[in-house]
Amino acid sequence: MQLQFTRRTIILMLCDTVATFMAYFLASVLTNLLGEVFATHEIYFMLGVAVVVNLFVYALFHLYNDLWEYASVDEVLRIVTAVGLGTLGTAVVLWILGQWIPIRIYFVSMFLMVFFVGGTRFFFKYKTSKRHELRGMRQAMKRPRTLVVGAGETGSMAISRMLNKDPNMPGMPVAAVDDNPSKQGMRIHGIRVVGTSDDILEVVDRYDVEQIVVAIPSASIEQRKQIYSLCVQTDCLLRTLPNIRELRIDEVNDVALREVDVADLLGREEVVLNTRLVCGYISGKTVLVTGGGGSIGSELCRQMCAVAPKRIVIFDMYENDAYLLKGELTREYDDIDIQVEIGSVCDIDRLGDVFAKYHPHVVFHAAAHKHVPLMEMCPREAIQNNVFGTLNAVTLADKFEVDRFIFISTDKAVNPTSVMGATKRMGEMIVQHYAQESKTVFAAVRFGNVLGSNGSVIPIFKKQIAEGGPVTVTHPDIERFFMTIPEASRLVIQAGGMAQGGEVFILDMGEPVKILDLARSLITLSGLRVGEDIQIEFTGLRPGEKMYEELLMDEENTISTKLKGIMISTGRSVGFEEVEAKLASLHEAIEMDDESALEVLAKAVPTYTVTKNEV
Repeated sequence: MQLQFTRRTIILMLCDTVATFMAYFLASVLTNLLGEVFATHEIYFMLGVAVVVNLFVYALFHLYNDLWEYASVDEVLRIVTAVGLGTLGTAVVLWILGQWIPIRIYFVSMFLMVFFVGGTRFFFKYKTSKRHELRGMRQAMKRPRTLVVGAGETGSMAISRMLNKDPNMPGMPVAAVDDNPSKQGMRIHGIRVVGTSDDILEVVDRYDVEQIVVAIPSASIEQRKQIYSLCVQTDCLLRTLPNIRELRIDEVNDVALREVDVADLLGREEVVLNTRLVCGYISGKTVLVTGGGGSIGSELCRQMCAVAPKRIVIFDMYENDAYLLKGELTREYDDIDIQVEIGSVCDIDRLGDVFAKYHPHVVFHAAAHKHVPLMEMCPREAIQNNVFGTLNAVTLADKFEVDRFIFISTDKAVNPTSVMGATKRMGEMIVQHYAQESKTVFAAVRFGNVLGSNGSVIPIFKKQIAEGGPVTVTHPDIERFFMTIPEASRLVIQAGGMAQGGEVFILDMGEPVKILDLARSLITLSGLRVGEDIQIEFTGLRPGEKMYEELLMDEENTISTKLKGIMISTGRSVGFEEVEAKLASLHEAIEMDDESALEVLAKAVPTYTVTKNEV
C-alpha cells in the first residue's frame, strides 16, 4: 500500500471520518437505538476505532489515490467491498476489545457508508468532468476552424486527433477536400469531403476557415506546389505534417503539425544520402571541414556523422558557432571524435599545424567570405581569403597527401559580376590546377543559394516581417536558385564520393525563384497581408549583384552522373602555368589599392565583368 498524501487525499479522508460518525449516528436513529448506543462514553472510542479501521481498509483498496474522474462500475463494486470489509473489521476489532454495538447498526451503517463514501468520490468525478468540459469549451473557442487538404490515411489521422483535442494537432476540423472522385461527399470521422483541391479558395470562404492543414505528404511535387499556391492566396494559417507511412509505429501518435515553410513552397524533392557511395571515403576516416561553424560547413558535419567518420575537425575563425556545433554533435554521436580548431585559412602556419596534428583523409573547404556587397567594398580581403586561403588549404592537402579535397563553390562564380563570384571562380581554377599533378583527388562543387544560410534573404525577410516591415527587395524581376542546406550538404558529400580529380560538379538547382514571390509567400505564411499589414519596397540592385544567376559559363556544358541532382561541367581545364601566373599577379594585387586590385582580378578571371560602381 502506497498512500500519497495529496490535498485531495486529505479531503477524502476527512470526508470518510465525518461519514463514519454520521453513518453510525443515523443508523442508531433509524433503528431506534440512539439512546442506547450514544448514552455511553465508550461510543466515541468505538467510533474512533471504526474510523481507523475504515481508513486503513479504504487505503488498502486504493480509494484515496485513484483518479475518480474516470470512475466506473468497477469502482462502485470496489467501494461496496471496501465498506463491507471495513464494517466487518470494525466489528471484529471491537469484539476483541470487549466493546458492543448492535448488529442492526452495523448493517444500516454499512449501507449508509456506501452512500456517503461513493457519493464523495462521484462528486469529485462530476466536479472534474465539469471542469474538463468548461476547459474543453474554452479550448474549442481558441481552436481555429480547419480545412484538411487530403482525405487519405494522413488526413484521417489528423481529423481524428483534432476532434480528440490532441495538443499536437490543434484545430477544429470543419471540412476536407480531396482530388479522388470516389471520396467526394464522403465523411471522415463525421467531417465531410466537400470538394477537390481546386475548390480550396471557395471552401475557405464558405466554411469561414481560419487554418489549412495540408495532409498529403505523398503527393507529387507539382501537386503540392499547386495546392500551396492556392493556400497562400488565403489569409489562413497554413500547416502540414509528415507522411505517417515514413514514420516508425511509436512515432505516429506523437507526430505534430508544423507550419509550412519556404522549403515546402519551393517544392523541391529532398535528396537522401547514398550511404553506400559515401561510406567508402568517410567512414572510419578523419575529416577536416574549414569554415566548419558556418551554414554549409556545420551541416556537412551533421550529415557526415550518419556514416560514422572516425574524427571530424571543425576549423573556423568564429569560436562560438564552432563550440556550439561541437556540443551538439558530441551529445548525439558520442562514438565520433569531434575536435574544434580556431584559426584562419589565410594563416598557412596555423592551418599547417592542424594538418600536421590530425593528418585528415578528407577535406571539405567551405571557409570563404560570401557576402556580395561587402566584398565589393573590401575586394583585397576577398582575394586574400577566397583565393589565397583556398590556395593554402589546397597546398597543404597536397603536401600531406589528403585522399580527397572538395572545394565549395557558388553559382556566382559563373560569368561573375561580383568580387565574391570572381574569387570563387579563381578558387575553382586552383583546384583544377592542383588536380593535374597531385596524388590528392581535388574537385569543386558549384551550387546556388541555400535557404536560411547566414546572410541569405530568408532570415533578413523574417526579421523585417517581425519588425513590421517594410520587406525590401532589390528588383521586382530578380531571380535566384534555392535549395535547402541539408539537401546541398548531402549532394556535396555525394559528389565527393564520385570525384576522380579536376571535376567541377554542378548541383541541379531546379527552377529559379523570383525573390518578390518569396517575399510575398513569407509574409503570407506569417499570417499577414501584403500591402496591408506589410509593405514591400524595391531598393535597386546592390553592388555586384546580378539580376539572374547562372550555373554554367558560356563555354560550358554538362554531362549527367549516376546520381540524380549532380552534373559535371565539361568546360576547359585551365593550364598549370596559366594558373601560376594568375596567382602571382593576384598576390601583388593585395598590396595595391582597391581599384588596381579589381583590374588585376578581371584579367585573372576573364569571364568577370567589373560593374560600374566598383571602380
